[in-house]
Amino acid sequence: MKKSKVIQRINPLFLKGVAHRGLHNKEGIIENSFSAFKNATNHNFPIELDVHLTKDKQLVVIHDSTLKRVTNKDGIVEELTLKEIKDNYRLLNDEEVPSLKEVLELVKEKVPLVIELKPDTKTKNYRELALKTVSLVNKMIKDKKNIIFISFYPQALLAIPKKEYIRVLLVNKANSYAYIARHLFEGVDLEYILFKEKKYQKSKKKRLTLAWTIEDLTSFNLAKEYADSLTFQYLDLSLFDNKL
Repeated sequence: MKKSKVIQRINPLFLKGVAHRGLHNKEGIIENSFSAFKNATNHNFPIELDVHLTKDKQLVVIHDSTLKRVTNKDGIVEELTLKEIKDNYRLLNDEEVPSLKEVLELVKEKVPLVIELKPDTKTKNYRELALKTVSLVNKMIKDKKNIIFISFYPQALLAIPKKEYIRVLLVNKANSYAYIARHLFEGVDLEYILFKEKKYQKSKKKRLTLAWTIEDLTSFNLAKEYADSLTFQYLDLSLFDNKL
């Protein structure tokens, strides 16, 4: 699909910049929390978030499979039910670990969402996770321009109906070999450090190109020339004033 058509299929607000795991900070607003999502919505920034499938096939919003880093308590998302997570774990700011349904209810399409599919590589639930997520999104989102799906795993993205949603392949320095699969999807989301190489600098000319994670002026200045939108955290929001 031509880049011009891809751009027509997404909410223009995506091009302003995307709040990585919500608009969180180092002073108490935790990543992938209700507070971070409210903060992003209040500042009119699109939200990037991470989705896992629990033991009972529910969709939970958290970056890692392990709960330790953000709750200070041991546990594996895929080995627990959503109720077990809700009843026994709290984020470091004492909020509940949110489900995707709760986040969609909270945001209400006030800003668009970048949903990262985080499959369990042990059970290889790539397709199941993707289909469960699409099913929920279909029920709760009126305008499909408000959703972009991203993943490091082509197996997950390929389960997303391309006629309905924009699918973007995540690529970092460690898995740069995956860039060869870029033609299968409508866009790429590149680790900013890759833009030091000419091969990746050319990406923006042909396809929707996002960049992550931008968290200082060095990465901001490198990526802004070669990407259509930056996924960021800990930055002065005035850097994005010239956007939508």
